Amino acid sequence: MSKPKNIGFVSLGCPKALVDSEQILTKLRAEGYLISPSYEGADLVVVNTCGFIDAAVEESLEAIGEALTENGKVIVTGCLGAREEVIRQAHPQVLAVTGPHAADEVLRHVHAHLPQPHDPFTSLVPAQGIKLTPQHFAYLKISEGCNHNCTFCIIPSLRGPLLSRPIGDVLQEAKTLADSGVRELLVISQDTSAYGVDLKYRTGFVGGRPLRTRLRELCEALGELGIWVRLHYVYPYPSVDALLPLMAEGRILPYLDVPFQHASARILGAMKRPASAENNLERLRAWRAVCPEITVRSTFITGFPGESEGEFAELLAFIAEARLDRVGCFAYSAVDGAAANALPGALPEEVREERRQRLMELQEDISAELLAAKIGREIEVLVDEVDDEGTIARSAADAPEIDGLVFVNGHFAAEPGDFLRVRVVDADEHDLYAEIAGSAA
Repeated sequence: MSKPKNIGFVSLGCPKALVDSEQILTKLRAEGYLISPSYEGADLVVVNTCGFIDAAVEESLEAIGEALTENGKVIVTGCLGAREEVIRQAHPQVLAVTGPHAADEVLRHVHAHLPQPHDPFTSLVPAQGIKLTPQHFAYLKISEGCNHNCTFCIIPSLRGPLLSRPIGDVLQEAKTLADSGVRELLVISQDTSAYGVDLKYRTGFVGGRPLRTRLRELCEALGELGIWVRLHYVYPYPSVDALLPLMAEGRILPYLDVPFQHASARILGAMKRPASAENNLERLRAWRAVCPEITVRSTFITGFPGESEGEFAELLAFIAEARLDRVGCFAYSAVDGAAANALPGALPEEVREERRQRLMELQEDISAELLAAKIGREIEVLVDEVDDEGTIARSAADAPEIDGLVFVNGHFAAEPGDFLRVRVVDADEHDLYAEIAGSAA
């Protein structure tokens, strides 16, 4: 019997790229390849890249260079792979380059450079596949690509137009993950609200019952699994309103990640973004009326080409009125190939960054007030980590890696994936501090 081949793997970029990595790793393990934790122990290295902004391109090229230096045999995939000439110019010695969501193509290149005979004793894969997240949460990608043409973004050129997965496939994967011990599903795509649009909301069959390929129906079905279901990358379309009753009823988490990006009507138009500041404020009011417990997180861009001080003031006013729970902000960065590069009025880097800092200072005050209001309340948390100093968990308002944490005082029998009832005793601008509900103050 031949010795199993070892594959090293580097995964960069967003959760959608992480899911691509998981799919590739699952296929590799299914064919008997082993996954090496180090360059030295690998017969070949796969680097899954990001190419969205210049900093991500630089990080990806550095990762490829490191893999070549430490190992020498490298296959490149992912979003930067859609711009093969950039990779080949920097690192002509890579073995092969593919674009994003190209698991089968990656496997073909692996086979060409590192053949691995199938062996039923080593080709063992758990039912949920290979996951790069902790066992208790997982990303569930429901579609690929995007039909928008936002001027600051090149994702459609990298990942193509919207391509929704069949609802039966999505729900089967979700059930398998839940059965394997996953306690939280993070629903992701490039435009989650548009799920099923490309299929004209075609009816699929799940367990013999008809179900439309549409976000509301998908969420209703996911809500039957008895685990946390969290929605990311949700554009503020009117159709999203139909999800709020599901949140109010506790069927899915009262949480929406909505990329508003700006508040100025002119800037939103230059970005080619949907909706407007007033429409978004009205929608937020409506959502909170139906589900007062809803957490809304969003991202914004400061210093977009042509943004005046007055238009930035509009954005600050929106932040002040919207009182969003979680906010991320990026100083505008030109992306090679993006239409926004040709817009007039490019701002100096120091202006873009100064505005980002002003926005985040305002948001920190808002976040601190909102979190302080939770002191004294009892909430449910999901345990992420337990160490000698205590327990680190997250509430329904906290997505992993991007939002805050709940630090639970005391030592008790808890493991990652456990749900706990805690009482909040303190807060800062990002995190909560709590004790087990019912314990002495």
